[in-house]
Amino acid sequence: MKILYNEKFLQHNVDSNAEGSYRINDFKDIENTDFDGEKYFSLVHGKEYIKMIKEACINNNVLAEVQLSKSSYDAARTAVGLTILASEQNDFAIVRPPGHHAGRNKTSGFCFFNNIAIATQKLVDEGKKVFILDIDGHHGDQTQAFFYDTNKVFFCSIHQLYSYPFTGMENEKGEGKGNGFTLNIPLIPESGDKEFLAAINKAIMVAVDFNPDVIAVSAGFDGYKLDRLLNLNYSLDSFFQCGLKLRRSFGNIFAVLEGGYHNDIRKCVDSFIEGVNKGGIPPKSTWNHEMSIG
Repeated sequence: MKILYNEKFLQHNVDSNAEGSYRINDFKDIENTDFDGEKYFSLVHGKEYIKMIKEACINNNVLAEVQLSKSSYDAARTAVGLTILASEQNDFAIVRPPGHHAGRNKTSGFCFFNNIAIATQKLVDEGKKVFILDIDGHHGDQTQAFFYDTNKVFFCSIHQLYSYPFTGMENEKGEGKGNGFTLNIPLIPESGDKEFLAAINKAIMVAVDFNPDVIAVSAGFDGYKLDRLLNLNYSLDSFFQCGLKLRRSFGNIFAVLEGGYHNDIRKCVDSFIEGVNKGGIPPKSTWNHEMSIG
């Protein structure tokens, strides 16, 4: 797994103290990858909605608590594009704006186009089963909504209980063909590595039963102990262990950045990727002469 990044993301909502460019300043050493994902917007979003977002960016409007600009639309196109590439290459897309609160015709929570939902729908259209694991500290409400009635996508979210967007209760399990294909694991405030990794283990057990072709990770890092918006206490090691556990259980894994409102996102991402890459290395076999035959 490697990082996909583009400096265009630094030009969106530059000075915000919430979802601002400060979040990804530490990725400037990564070579730019460019891919226009605009043609994929309509996989999950309505045409009028797409037009509205584009015009809002041109007119420098404020939506979802974000000051938009022409650069915002370029960033959004590239965010979806890099997420698509990540889904094809098992990579980690470091993008802004984030996506998991963006609905079919709805902006919310700093989100405009649902990056992971778009990439997931493309995979489903190609005949693949996808397990989405949302580890952002906020519930991925609109990602859940997109796939709530299908058995082709299993959505699992681990998040802080009673936090924005105030959804993601345990009784939200899907409907119709999707009944039983949604799993929410809300954690109480101040939960740390023990609780988070127990939730990861539970998610992996469910995912193994689902037998997906691809694991798609909505990788938000606002569960980190230094985050300004939530009250969870995950350490860097928990993200390493998360990546390690996932890769030891599954072959195809990609990730896309969601939230995280602190200055250590690069450390969090590097820890997760280190876990994924280490998990892909076969353990050394030790020759036991007592088991030899002859």
